[in-house]
Amino acid sequence: MKTIAPQALLLLLMAKLALTNHLEGSHTMLFFQTLLTWHGFMESQYTYLGYVDDTQFMGYNSRTDKPRMRPHAPWMHQETPEFWEYETQRALNLTKQLTDELKAVLHIYNQSTTGYHTVQMIHGCTALSEGYFRRGYYELNYDARDYIALNEDLNTWTAVGKAAKIIRYQWMMLDFAESLKIFLEDICVQTLQTHLKNGKEILLRTDPPKTHVTHKVRADGTITLRCWALDFYPAEITLTWQRNGHNHTQDMEIMDTRPAGNGTFQKWADVGVTPGEEQSYTCHVQHEGLPEPLTLRWEPPQPSVPTITIVTGLVLGALLIGAVVTFLIWKRKTKGKERAGSELMNPWEYQVQLRVCPAT
Repeated sequence: MKTIAPQALLLLLMAKLALTNHLEGSHTMLFFQTLLTWHGFMESQYTYLGYVDDTQFMGYNSRTDKPRMRPHAPWMHQETPEFWEYETQRALNLTKQLTDELKAVLHIYNQSTTGYHTVQMIHGCTALSEGYFRRGYYELNYDARDYIALNEDLNTWTAVGKAAKIIRYQWMMLDFAESLKIFLEDICVQTLQTHLKNGKEILLRTDPPKTHVTHKVRADGTITLRCWALDFYPAEITLTWQRNGHNHTQDMEIMDTRPAGNGTFQKWADVGVTPGEEQSYTCHVQHEGLPEPLTLRWEPPQPSVPTITIVTGLVLGALLIGAVVTFLIWKRKTKGKERAGSELMNPWEYQVQLRVCPAT
């Protein structure tokens, strides 16, 4: 199977940006389309992915066996065969539409159809938890060069590149933005609310982060403190370092939030410190799954008792217990013999025996 060219990865970066920065208390549904062609359009790959927030719920890939739109989330399995047939046919229609648009762009530039070419498209909406529309999205990118996007006012367009500006003019003549506005503010929001209702066990859950701070000595002798946040959902999280109670950004590195592969996310933030000053730094974690923000500090390892000391102590303890038990058994037997002996001899006879057989 052909792999996606580097230009097509731009879609994933745009998706990541959109998915990990939606407003608190809101939810986003986005659809991502990528068309990759090569060998003069004789070969192509088309993918169509649907996401609510950070969770994929359906997807289509033309390069799989028997390409069909398929469910990717538990709640989507309740959809009827007619629904999946409709979505599969729509994906086929969109493949043709994007192919025609790409050919038009290449014609504008008088560019050959040979080589790799891509069209990438994002559309969707963000709504508040109560179901109120917040923002709409409609963006296209041709060969990672020409770019056209619907602005937040849902009336005007931003276009970069000769072909994109020509397409913008055509869309303005067709009042395309007005049609999109109706779809984004109404149908898109209703569909998003349906997904939130049917998939609430997954989409509306909150998994608080598991956090800790690690300590590593660099090659130059300085120290790296790393603040970890693991297994959290949703993806929105804030990690900050403070020094003596004040925000610290110098010599700091923050990893982008990344999927953990199990439906949760992970993130870390590094800070470089001078040896001996580790306790001056604190990591602060904010996430909606936490009842209140966390403050973490690196904890030096506690001195441990050497293993030989532990083993020696155990051996001595066992010997001491054995000696005590042996003494008690001996004492009990001795008392028994004394009681038995007192019944057989009188005190005078006992004293005579002691003189004859003195104790050694």
